[in-house]
Amino acid sequence: MKVIGLAGWSGAGKTTLLTRVIPYLLKQGLRVSVIKHAHHEFDVDVPGKDSWVHRQSGATEVLVSSTRRWALMHELRGAGEPRLPELLAKMSRVDLVVIEGFKREPHRKIEVHRIANNKPLLFPDDPGVVGIATDAVVETTLPTAHLDDVEAIAALLQRSATSVEDVLAKSATEV
Repeated sequence: MKVIGLAGWSGAGKTTLLTRVIPYLLKQGLRVSVIKHAHHEFDVDVPGKDSWVHRQSGATEVLVSSTRRWALMHELRGAGEPRLPELLAKMSRVDLVVIEGFKREPHRKIEVHRIANNKPLLFPDDPGVVGIATDAVVETTLPTAHLDDVEAIAALLQRSATSVEDVLAKSATEV
């Protein structure tokens, strides 16, 4: 299983980019999963539904299952946010896991940068950035691809991905 990140400031277009790149990778026969970092309070559950009521009543985990999908929600109840290695260990094996966000973790990542976002580039200060997807002209020796070039970005993700074992080993030394 290979792992690569997409990192960038909010509003840079990471999610939009992934929704365009994933179908391209699937057409190439790859199995792709995503770990997405969310900020603060978020909910994937519908207030008032049984699973929501179970979580609100204090359950640590609620697993919802149907004939189409299953989802596991785990309440931290005051515990610290899990680091990337712990989350990767929970993933089913696929060809490529794309990590959206987690820009402070030490894994390899492609920076997503949009000129209109008016934010600084991450790569000068983040040694984990190994490529840039942008709509700007960037002075760098790192490989770059235009945000609209799905094929080039998919190739950059695949070339830059590293084994999950390498990510776990690197994370262990960064603790």
